[in-house]
Amino acid sequence: MVAHPTYDQLVSMPAYAVQPVPMAFEDNNGQLNVRHYLGIGSEGLDESLTGVGIPHNWPLKSGLACLSAEHHLTYVHELRTGDTMSVRVRLLGRSERAVHAMVFVLDDTHLRLSCVFEEILLCVRLDPRGSQPWPEDVATQLDARIAEHATLDWEPATTGCLALR
Repeated sequence: MVAHPTYDQLVSMPAYAVQPVPMAFEDNNGQLNVRHYLGIGSEGLDESLTGVGIPHNWPLKSGLACLSAEHHLTYVHELRTGDTMSVRVRLLGRSERAVHAMVFVLDDTHLRLSCVFEEILLCVRLDPRGSQPWPEDVATQLDARIAEHATLDWEPATTGCLALR
């Protein structure tokens, strides 16, 4: 079994996409529908990237965007309507055109990890469409964040099925 970081280890990181689980996101079992975990995690990842020079309006400003290439999700504990959730993000590495990230959706009501996903995202030029190297200023900030995250006192439990290329 994979040893995920504990809630206490994760909660020390910056919180993104903090919100209660809305009733509209509920499935027939009274819990957060699986399709919303990825959306909430992606929202948190997007918020975290503003700190490395990728604002929400980056496509309009630069003609560049971050697009997800691969995901692997693991559901650890359910979230139920009304529970408060938040997202924590750890950047693991980058290549010329991609970033490897771990995204953790926390259940702040019950103080536990709810979902973890590993993701590869790409720097993409919008017109004409295609991947391209990270701009120098963004690459520098990504490298700094990756180095900062490498000093955390826990190792990320990656799936081994995703990798930078």
